[in-house]
Amino acid sequence: MSDSEGDTQTGDPVDLTDIQKTKRRRPLLLRFLGVVSVLFSLLFLGTIGAGAGVLWIFWTYGKGLPDYHQLARYEPPVATRIHAGNGALIAEHATEKRVFMPVEAMPPRLIQAFISAEDKAFYSHFGVDPRALVRAVVTNAMNYGSGRRPIGASTITQQVTKNFLLTNEVSIDRKIKEAILSLRMERAFTKDQILALYLNEIYLGLGSYGVAAAALNYFDKSLGQLTLAEMAYLAALPKAPANYHPVRRTRAATGRRNWVLTEMQQNGFITEAEAQEAKAMPLTIARQTGFDSADAPYFAEEVRREVVAKFGEDELYAGGLSVRTTLDPDLQHAARMALQRGLESLDRRQGWRGPLASHVGDSDVDDILAKHQATMLDDHFAAIVTEVTKDQAQIYVHSADGGITGRIPFALAFWAYPPRREDGVRPQPLSDLRDALAVGDIVMVQPPSGTPDLIRDGFAPLPGDYALSQRPLVEGAIVALDPHTGRLLAMSGGYNYAESEFNRAVQAMRQPGSAFKPFVYL
Repeated sequence: MSDSEGDTQTGDPVDLTDIQKTKRRRPLLLRFLGVVSVLFSLLFLGTIGAGAGVLWIFWTYGKGLPDYHQLARYEPPVATRIHAGNGALIAEHATEKRVFMPVEAMPPRLIQAFISAEDKAFYSHFGVDPRALVRAVVTNAMNYGSGRRPIGASTITQQVTKNFLLTNEVSIDRKIKEAILSLRMERAFTKDQILALYLNEIYLGLGSYGVAAAALNYFDKSLGQLTLAEMAYLAALPKAPANYHPVRRTRAATGRRNWVLTEMQQNGFITEAEAQEAKAMPLTIARQTGFDSADAPYFAEEVRREVVAKFGEDELYAGGLSVRTTLDPDLQHAARMALQRGLESLDRRQGWRGPLASHVGDSDVDDILAKHQATMLDDHFAAIVTEVTKDQAQIYVHSADGGITGRIPFALAFWAYPPRREDGVRPQPLSDLRDALAVGDIVMVQPPSGTPDLIRDGFAPLPGDYALSQRPLVEGAIVALDPHTGRLLAMSGGYNYAESEFNRAVQAMRQPGSAFKPFVYL
């Protein structure tokens, strides 16, 4: 045997385990690569399928959508205003109370308040906010079955699309169309243009469309005069104005306003100190002043009828007309008071017809008095008699700021004895107030300054005194003209427009009688 053969036979043995491991590694690697390639293939096919699905959705739902380019020519319906001869506003007519305001004229913090409340990513998204959408889906899935209200993910652009171009239908089809139109609008309009459409169109309660009208109706201010707290409250309203009514739901309204302030702070628009100061402010509503300052409802209605006859209802309620009339507010006030006091004085001379009602039981007195006072003239109040003696009656008077106590002295109620009987005989004059009033009677009263015909014999009313009153049965009308120009300076067509809109100055077809004599003499 040779050495080579011996070496071969006596050499190190071959490790079969290593050979087997090498053979195993290759199949595992091949399997891994195969799985990866399958996954990539599935991902690629999924991407292709998703893309095709998106294209199919755009193709299917994108056909026949409204033309969003029309919004570039948007002219919102604006209220028509009727002014007196001195420029005072006496009436507004509109289907939607709106004052259009460009974004450039709006306070930056007002815009920041709405963005914080409605669409934090407004200036960065492309019409649809994917993060907000995912957050809404997750949150609603977690809250499913809990009874909580689902949260939305609509951007300001989507809200504009829905308000202007679509309907309020709750469906997936509408949401898809809304998203498609929003993407298109973002390419066609600037962010400020979209924001202008939104802030001038959105409904904010109290008949207010747009932020400018809401500022007037809620706070009697222009946008530039609003405080931070007031801006935050307006921004709290778009979701559900009725749920955050400042009077009926003050607590909810204040809480929602404070939430907007917190969002503004977290977004870096205001400091913590500013937020806390605004949150401490009470939610106070101011009635709009300067409106109907001449108190000429009969005149304003006659002007409305004439405008409709000349220009049509569409132009009146949406055309934004400015109507200047010849009415003199000072003469109008004098004419209205002369007619009102003259009718009341005449009616008092006819006798007392009794109280409005009698109250017995434990029901809320303020609610009952408020219902009686709802249609009364200014400075006329509903009151309930709490105590009565021969010379005076103690009363509880309804007031918007809370009830107050008062007194009806005999000197301001001496006229309250019954009217003439059927035979024409008038009963004896009143000598004891208990013959006219009783505890629980609900009556109409007014300050002594409104009843000058009752102030006699040196009587001096005391603070808290009221005159007994009643709604006249007789009606009347008054018109004042400038004889040189024919301009109508004052008009009142009845005692109380809230009770009767019939204008006896122009609608009553009656014989003039002796009222025609001045024209004969002239």
